[in-house]
Parts: sequence; C-alpha cells; structure tokens
Amino acid sequence: MDKVVDSAAQAVADVPDGAVLAVGGFGLCGIPSTLIGALVEAGTSGLRVVSNNCGVDDWGLGLLLRAGRIARMTSSYVGENKEFARQYLAGELEVELTPQGTLAERLRAGGTGIPAFYTPAGVGTQVETGGLPWRYAPDGSVAVASPPKEVREFGDRRHLLEEAITADFGLVRAAVADRHGNCVFHAAARNFNPLCAMAGRVTVVEAERIVAAGELPPDAVHLPGVYVDRVVAVDTSLEKRVERRTVRPARRTAPAAGAADTRTATAETPTPSATPSTTATATEEN
Repeated sequence: MDKVVDSAAQAVADVPDGAVLAVGGFGLCGIPSTLIGALVEAGTSGLRVVSNNCGVDDWGLGLLLRAGRIARMTSSYVGENKEFARQYLAGELEVELTPQGTLAERLRAGGTGIPAFYTPAGVGTQVETGGLPWRYAPDGSVAVASPPKEVREFGDRRHLLEEAITADFGLVRAAVADRHGNCVFHAAARNFNPLCAMAGRVTVVEAERIVAAGELPPDAVHLPGVYVDRVVAVDTSLEKRVERRTVRPARRTAPAAGAADTRTATAETPTPSATPSTTATATEEN
C-alpha cells in the first residue's frame, strides 16, 4: 500500500481538537517540525501531548505551546522552554513528569499491546506515593496531583505499576522512508521516534527522503511500515536547529616561519617524557 500523501497539511487534517499526540524527538533532535508547523497553521487546540520535552520557546512543540494549543504534557523534563515553565507554574498547563526510561517503556508497551508493567524506577519518591503537582491553581496551590502507584515486590525488591501510553496520533521524523512506511532514522535522531510511532493509533511520518518500496534492505529498517499510516516528504533545505550548540575550542594556528613558538604543552604537543622519535615526528607536524 502506498502511504505517501501530498502535504503535511493533508497528513494532519483529521487531527481533532483535544487529540492525544505522541511526538518523537529529544530536545530539538529528530522532531517532526514540519508536521508541528502544519498543526499550528491548522489551529488545532486542546492537545494532550506525550513527548520527552516541549521544544524551545520558538521552535518545535514550543510553537504550539506559545499559541495556547496544548492543554496537557506528559514529559520527562521541562528542558530549555521558559514558556513551558511559566504556563505550568501559572496553572495554565497540566504536566505529568515521569522518569525518562519509564516514559520510553510506557510508549513501547502501548505499541506492543502490553497494558501495564512493573519497574523499580521511582520507588521511595513521590512517583510512588503521589502528590506530584500535575496542575497548579491560580493561587499557587496544587489543583491536580499525581495519584499513588500500586507497589509489588519481585525478588525482594519493590516495583511500581506503570500503565502503557497509547495516542490518537503518532508524529515522527525519519531520515528515509519507503512508500510502504518502512523507516530508517539517523543516529541519535532515532531517540523516541520509533516508540511514538508504535504508540499512535494513526502514525504520520515526515521523511527527509522517500524511496521506492523494496529499496531499503530489511535489516536496515528501524521502524516497520506496519506501524505507519502516512508518509510525507519534507523540505530538507529548511532549518534544523540545535538546542545547545557545543563545540571544541579552536586549535591555535602554527606560528609564522621564523617566529618563536611559545605555546605551552598540550595533548597534541610532545612532553619531555616523549621518546626522541615521537618528539621529532610531533615537531615536524606542528
């Protein structure tokens, strides 16, 4: 079955107000930014979103949040989004914070038909006992708090019962998809994407490249097409943002010919303990 649709707007046209969305990505890495943009343009509101975090103030899910389109977030952390924190503390947004590994497993369980599972993550904390603020009242009091978890012992160790997550729609981004929906992700951009795809009753993939069915080697497929309902091509010339850019310090350039080299020893500069042959080679390279 050919699952390719013509546009992102068409791909999300039937997402209703109040829908539950499982959205892939980690920070800004691997987020379905084109599909998110289509939802912003569509005006869809009251969304209940499950995603590791909520983008940043002006990108990713942060665009929906800033427009007041998200009613509830299930996430593992707030991230770099100041508006997320503001809405949460002001009582405008309901937030269920859950341990990151637990969030991943809840999505995976939902995608494989497992209704619940036990995990030791959160034992002895408010994850177990309840009382974590999900939504604040305007006066700063807690309007909605997390309930206590069921506890059971396995092998003399306490575990919490966590329920699976399923969503009305899964929105993910892939590096390559074929026309049958089989997907390949690039390196760390895989992150939560396969899990969100599995958890969605209807899953939409935005792909940087679409190939013919059968072109992907079976062993290269990260997400089988059985989990995918729609595929849309994205414009790869559009910006891919980095949440926090971190680079190595620039290397110092070699001194001009005849100039004295006053650089101090570094990991790339021979030390007195180096052997003569190593020193000679390093000197020539410098």
